[in-house]
Amino acid sequence: MASAACVPRLPGRAGEKLAEPATVPYAPGVAAIVVQGLRKSYGAVEAVHGIDLTVREGEIFGLLGPNGAGKTTTVEILEGFRERNGGTVSVLGHDPANRDREMRARIGIVLQSAGVETYLTVSEVIDLYRGYYPHPRDRDELLALVGLADRPRVRVGSLSGGQRRRLDVAVGLCGDPDLLFLDEPTTGFDPGARRQAWEVIRGLTEKGKTVLLTTHFMDEAAVLADRLAVMNAGTIVAEGTLDEITGLGSQDTTIRFQLPEGAAPPDGFDGLKPADRGGFEFSTADPTPALHRLTGWAIDSQVELTDLTVTRPSLEDTYLALTGQAAERAERTP
Repeated sequence: MASAACVPRLPGRAGEKLAEPATVPYAPGVAAIVVQGLRKSYGAVEAVHGIDLTVREGEIFGLLGPNGAGKTTTVEILEGFRERNGGTVSVLGHDPANRDREMRARIGIVLQSAGVETYLTVSEVIDLYRGYYPHPRDRDELLALVGLADRPRVRVGSLSGGQRRRLDVAVGLCGDPDLLFLDEPTTGFDPGARRQAWEVIRGLTEKGKTVLLTTHFMDEAAVLADRLAVMNAGTIVAEGTLDEITGLGSQDTTIRFQLPEGAAPPDGFDGLKPADRGGFEFSTADPTPALHRLTGWAIDSQVELTDLTVTRPSLEDTYLALTGQAAERAERTP
């Protein structure tokens, strides 16, 4: 099920020592989530290595990381579905390990894959999950919010993949949560639907909601997140705004271009090398004079530069460098 009210508490492993419940003081208007020294081990494997994390009220916080980085374990601890081995955690002023009813009533969860009953209609699913909360959101308002206002009597099994994902989001919002956990919210969406979903998510913060977002789409994280944290091998390797994160990587601008068949590349450009899909590229800290020289050479040589692009390092570039995947990708590139 996709509702926090329906998911059973996960027990610790046999013989595993669980941390004593402890709560970091909650500061209204400042932090919705406070994590200090969080640790989680599975036998001899330590999945989370003493991380610190703060999510402010009313922001969209993006938690990024490759598979196996520890982010899923971290989020499950915050949701109250997995016990920790050490550290302190506060979610809306509660220790999630206690599974307080008040905390569960104030959070919403959109799982990456939800088991919504396919034989029920869209309206029946919404009404079912609304019934778990003391102050549920209006059903028609929810359906309009996620773009399913014209599908109330359609059975879930007849929905497209993107429509089912919209229903998952609606289920997560049934309790009108103060804090929403979003796991890969736009998987299966077409480009137009993704943009609409982003508007919905952004609109939640305008109403004072807090969102913890996990996604593998770097463009989604760049568009939505007010702040980001990148996890790798159980630790947080970077945290901050988009500009702060991308500022951790190379600040050089990359210039790429294609030449007509048989044309020789220009001389005098340090680091000039073949690029993906043919053509050439080089990086420079001073792009304006470099572009002037390149285009001047092309005019003087009567050579047409095609597919000329000028790009600064993106969030994806920095993410790959921080998680050690940039070198792996370079090795796989022919």
